[in-house]
Amino acid sequence: MRHRKSNLRLNEKPAHGRMVERNLVTSLLLYEAIRTTRKRARVIRPIVDRLIATAKRQTPQIAIRSINTLVTDRNASRKIMEVLRERYKNRTSGFTRAVAVGSRKGDGAEMVDLSLVDSESSK
Repeated sequence: MRHRKSNLRLNEKPAHGRMVERNLVTSLLLYEAIRTTRKRARVIRPIVDRLIATAKRQTPQIAIRSINTLVTDRNASRKIMEVLRERYKNRTSGFTRAVAVGSRKGDGAEMVDLSLVDSESSK
């Protein structure tokens, strides 16, 4: 039975979907704001929130190991540990914001600007 199971998945082959998720998460952490489809934003928001919460809660060695399993760039993991950890030390959750920007011209997909809360690029 499927009762109360979350179904936040991309309509891709599983390996490709995982890589899309990892690349989107890495881009969001590096640039602090990305434009993507609503479905992709819904999939990666909990992942980013979980990574930042892990960095805040765990010891640095354990946090870096768990972050590096998802993030594809060393600079992104360093940014979580050095910058984002301090920025969100008083915030318990809700580290991302999605703002609708309309639909894509080619296929009509709903687009959103996904950004980290309290970042300079989201203003």
